[in-house]
Amino acid sequence: MNNCDPLALTTAVNTLAVAVASRLNDEDLDLVAAVFVQLGDTLATIAAQRARCRPEK
Repeated sequence: MNNCDPLALTTAVNTLAVAVASRLNDEDLDLVAAVFVQLGDTLATIAAQRARCRPEK
């Protein structure tokens, strides 16, 4: 994704969240939210590790 417009990104994420939430009951929404939090945290950990292990130029 090369679009640097933060408004476009936040709007897209918000739209996706509303679409997902509208199709789930409260119990399933809780689980999906927890899964996405864990996914985000794990991706952040991987990104930090890559940045740290990247050879310096």
